[in-house]
Amino acid sequence: MTTYDDRASLTDLTTTAERVRGSVESVIEGKPEVVRLALTVLLAEGHLLIEDVPGVGKTMLAKTLARSIDCSVRRIQFTPDLLPSDVTGVSIFDQQRREFEFKPGAIFAQIVIGDEINRASPKTQSALLESMEERQVTIDGQTYELPSPFMVVATQNPVEMEGTYPLPEAQRDRFMARVSIGYPSAEAEFQMLDVHGAVNPLDDLQPVAHAHDILKLIEAVRSVHVADAVRRYAVDVVSATRNHPDLRLGASPRATLHLLRAARASAALAGREYVLPDDLQALAVPVLAHRLLPTAQAQLNRRNAEQVVLDILQRTPVPSAAPPAGPPYGRQTGGRQL
Repeated sequence: MTTYDDRASLTDLTTTAERVRGSVESVIEGKPEVVRLALTVLLAEGHLLIEDVPGVGKTMLAKTLARSIDCSVRRIQFTPDLLPSDVTGVSIFDQQRREFEFKPGAIFAQIVIGDEINRASPKTQSALLESMEERQVTIDGQTYELPSPFMVVATQNPVEMEGTYPLPEAQRDRFMARVSIGYPSAEAEFQMLDVHGAVNPLDDLQPVAHAHDILKLIEAVRSVHVADAVRRYAVDVVSATRNHPDLRLGASPRATLHLLRAARASAALAGREYVLPDDLQALAVPVLAHRLLPTAQAQLNRRNAEQVVLDILQRTPVPSAAPPAGPPYGRQTGGRQL
């Protein structure tokens, strides 16, 4: 049930999100849709995969988002010789106390930047699996909780480039969304020469939100209402990927959860207390496409996963979801909706 106080928190959400978005866009110019998706994933408690060619600002976007929020940040440069213990941590025997002491790895931060994640071996990449899904790390039978909020922002180069390993399917499935920044427009690139030419814009960037603010906003996003018809639509879209002739691997039930959570965050950022089918449609490609594996025939026909998702959206009937009124949004009591 959405309460009066919940609606007030959604107003706070849009105000805080605008501050964070303005801070990020002061560095990442000309890519408002990419910045909005990054904020959506943050508030939906997900992880973001940024895939593109070198030099378009993948790492800069991750560092700017982290710098805009006053929380702990760690950066991991993934290389072929990186070990899993470098990510998760290791137990070291203390000679004086005659016991093992755990030394936390770089994953113990609220925002973890994984730079060029697909340059490490699949063995090292798998060190992220437990932490991304369960927000914890298990070493030598001992479980350690990760801080909250927790978000992994990873960058990767296209797999066709030299020295890269394809991400395992289980790893890709743990990223809520994948985004490509793309080359900037000529005007944005010209302005970038002014902003980035003399100084590093990150040097003067100050946090505009605190970690406890983000936790409150995440709670507000959880209160966003999703009608049964919209839930069914999400299930229908994801289920269609498992039976599509152009795909040999469809989206998992985790993908359905991620799509719904991202839609809640998107609706909240728009100032709405309810999810529309439009929210699901706008997020279907970034949330679903990176999880799908096209068949060999589809690849020969140059049909990629993004095209398949768009095809499924065109074929799946869209429910007519009007803004909810009355229950479950509440009854009128003393002139105030509960």
